[in-house]
Amino acid sequence: MFFYRKKNKCSAVISNGIITKRSHSNIALIKYWGKHKKKIQIPLNSSISLSLKGVYTVTRLIYYIKKKKGNLSIRIFFSGKEKTSFLPKTVEFFRNILFYCSFLKDYNFIIETYNTFPHSSGIASSASSMSSLALCIMEMEKRLVSSLIKKDFFFKKASFLARLGSGSACRSIYSGLVVWGYHKSIKGSNNFYAIPYPYMVHSIFRKIEDTILIVDEKPKSILSSKGHQLMNENPYSRERFKCANKNMDRLISILKIGDFQEFGELVEHEALTLHAMIMTSNPYFLLMKPNTIKIIHSVWDFRMQNKKNIYFTLDAGANIHLLYPFEEKKFIKKWIYSDLFSFCKKIIESFCY
Repeated sequence: MFFYRKKNKCSAVISNGIITKRSHSNIALIKYWGKHKKKIQIPLNSSISLSLKGVYTVTRLIYYIKKKKGNLSIRIFFSGKEKTSFLPKTVEFFRNILFYCSFLKDYNFIIETYNTFPHSSGIASSASSMSSLALCIMEMEKRLVSSLIKKDFFFKKASFLARLGSGSACRSIYSGLVVWGYHKSIKGSNNFYAIPYPYMVHSIFRKIEDTILIVDEKPKSILSSKGHQLMNENPYSRERFKCANKNMDRLISILKIGDFQEFGELVEHEALTLHAMIMTSNPYFLLMKPNTIKIIHSVWDFRMQNKKNIYFTLDAGANIHLLYPFEEKKFIKKWIYSDLFSFCKKIIESFCY
């Protein structure tokens, strides 16, 4: 494999250490929902996202030498409290990446982490958490295996590793527009790691505000990993994958010419299609809440009446991202706080960077 490294004989197990990394959440514009049955975290359609400023996970990785050979020991603390429920997924992640990071077998770990946003509520918390952990592991490799790792390799492998923990995490390694999954129209795109969007982007898309309305802070009723599995039997999945890839072609053109209206309509369509797939799976789920629907209708009404460029998107949850150009920020933000605040638990201010 491209990212496999033989153990460097000159880099004996020499020390304990602490590494801290931060990784931002992302919001997908073209959604990833569905992956291959027999391959680890390989998407069935390409996706593209924007990274979010101020919405992130900080991970502190404490590593210490094993006194004797044995099973991997990991303790996880989330917001200061030990979180044993996080262990199964984290242990599985370490097992998945051990082939590519063989030095890990010589250490035990304590992981301390916190978010600036609610966990497991549909704001890509697994993306920011797994990507921040992957960055810590790559920094560990740089310290213990090869200090000569180049920046490009560092981030590519971090994205590759992050993908093995959470598919969308591979996109959180980078800022800006990020593509994951092979698409014939995007040079360098592949299924194994994400890449920064390689083509020209109109200036209007370089300053997009993202106001996140937290409708429900509780963990969602279905984990994303389970939702992806259900796509394998969904009767509409094949057409969905075709539609997503066609929408990627449309978005490439939109990003170039700077048509924010067409951009917003495409993003809303993608969000509603994602939830249509969730509602038509077996078993089926409804992740939107009544206030989610109220906000969507309010956005549509406001947009029609005021001719403003404000559009929504959702991940697999009840919470809403409102996207709008920086130039229209003042008028739109005033309306959000006056008319939408009553529909949500809190508002998180962010922007795409």
